[in-house]
Amino acid sequence: MKDPYALLGVGREASAEDIKRAYRKLARTLHPDVNTKDPRAEDRFKDVNAAYDLLSDSDKRARFDRGEIDANGQERGFGFGRGGAGRRGGGFGFGFADGWGGAGAGADAGTGRDANDGGAHFRFDDLFKGAESFEDIFARAQAAKRAAGAAGGAGRARPARGADAQYRLRVAFEDAARGATRRISLTNGRTVNVRIPPGTETGTTLRLRGQGKPGRHGGEAGDALVEILVREHPVFRRQGDDVVAEVPVSLSEAVLGAKITVPTVDGRVAVTVPEGANAGALLRLKGRGLPRKDGPEGARGDQLVRLRIVIDDPEDERLRSFLRGWRPAKPRDIRAGLEDPATPGG
Repeated sequence: MKDPYALLGVGREASAEDIKRAYRKLARTLHPDVNTKDPRAEDRFKDVNAAYDLLSDSDKRARFDRGEIDANGQERGFGFGRGGAGRRGGGFGFGFADGWGGAGAGADAGTGRDANDGGAHFRFDDLFKGAESFEDIFARAQAAKRAAGAAGGAGRARPARGADAQYRLRVAFEDAARGATRRISLTNGRTVNVRIPPGTETGTTLRLRGQGKPGRHGGEAGDALVEILVREHPVFRRQGDDVVAEVPVSLSEAVLGAKITVPTVDGRVAVTVPEGANAGALLRLKGRGLPRKDGPEGARGDQLVRLRIVIDDPEDERLRSFLRGWRPAKPRDIRAGLEDPATPGG
């Protein structure tokens, strides 16, 4: 994996909050759900998740910065593998015990850098600086070996919880209002059910325990965090625990009154438009809204039906003829009170 800092687009001095903010921004833009036509999006998304997994864990981040683990979280040795190492151009050499510095680790003689990735922070040259005898060199090598074993053993023995995985799930307005169950595919290949509680709002995050990144060294798995995004509805709009629906009515229905059917989150119901109703009038349907957050169990908000007057046929000559000769009994300025943009301070 590439350098995790570069993958997230942050510097090594970035704070934990900077890293979280960068990860969330990338997760939103790279998530496979919003990049269905880009076959490489899932791989980039996985790399960003792996980078956040490492850098969001303060212990792992510190060990990575010290060079003790690589970008994949694998242990790095001190560069002592099987075989020997000698001074560059020197006339003597010596061997070390098999496996010192980690399985398969090797060192470039004279440099002391890890043969796998150049990341070891111990240099062979340090063994020889100021040494007056072979005993001095050997003593230094043994001390370094003990330090490497202690650091590696402590890291392997400490259980670490897996990182949380971030997901987004888009649902219909009615599903969020009534509650529903939807299936999502996780990046680890599993498919799970997500229960959406009635009245769920956009931005709600649901936690699936143990469905995140696996733990290390026996640690528990992280969680899957599913952010719910509620799609906009052509008729319904949420207003707290109430649902507002704008419903068109004809001029005759508004003036003379009528019985009409209107949609609700539970299905269509009949309502009465009273005589003399005007545009913008609200009809309240008790208990047809969303579950109340602070009310007793089972309590629901209301549905508000806002009337919008629509003229059936504005070009009807009979309607035009009637209006030319009609004047209201009590005329009033229906635009009174509108702010005049040309009036300062109005």
